[in-house]
Amino acid sequence: MLVLSLNRLGSNYFEAGCQWPRLHPLNERVIAVRHHPMLMVESTRQLALALQGSHLPITGNEPLEAVSVRMGLRLRAQPVERGSATDVAVALSVGDLARNGRGLTAFRVTAEYRHAGIPFGTCSIWLARPGAPTVAGAGTVKSSAFLHPPAASVGAAADLDVMLARAHQGRVLVMPRDPRHPVFLPGQCSRLPTLGVLEAGRQAVLLSSGMTSASVVGLRVDLHAPVPPLGAHVETEAEPDSTRFLITSAGSLAAEGSVMLLRP
Repeated sequence: MLVLSLNRLGSNYFEAGCQWPRLHPLNERVIAVRHHPMLMVESTRQLALALQGSHLPITGNEPLEAVSVRMGLRLRAQPVERGSATDVAVALSVGDLARNGRGLTAFRVTAEYRHAGIPFGTCSIWLARPGAPTVAGAGTVKSSAFLHPPAASVGAAADLDVMLARAHQGRVLVMPRDPRHPVFLPGQCSRLPTLGVLEAGRQAVLLSSGMTSASVVGLRVDLHAPVPPLGAHVETEAEPDSTRFLITSAGSLAAEGSVMLLRP
């Protein structure tokens, strides 16, 4: 858990506190750590779950899930942690509420992150009911037919964080080195969670561009259909101010997004 507190300030406004451990599994093992950008996304997701559990009545027994994410960073304002953990203050707003007679069916949460009073990032997540689980594409690639790239080439701290592999003719596939990754694939997943989809796209862009994780200043993803945990195809396409990624499964577009990079 990254969330320490959550308090209501108004009808649609909240404040929260988070704590990001320096030794979080996604972070590099260095003395001075700039936290992995996915900690901001995961914190926002956890805050959205906490809102549903205590403040927002939703339809059904299962919580709404992230189906769209937007995230931006101010690199020069990012906290650098040399101790045990970074305390982060969060200002939250809730909007775009979709309702039926029994409660919410979708909503958007937007979070601004501050450290020592200085804002360094924002994250907005649209939550709704995801599509039905799928296993399309799973098991279609034999283990001898693909090769995982080095962790550094995809901006990962460790080999087990690598979410991609190259198959024949250089095709890039979603193929996690750790099929039960505690952050990207927690539990028995019949579909890749949104955080895992976004990380697969981020890694694909870094792999194709040759840039490092320190150059990432923005992330976006929109899910159109469930992404299988193994075997989906990832393509990237350079655009004027970002690099786009497309994830397809069984020939259909499952997710698309982009990564904004701070160019030299």
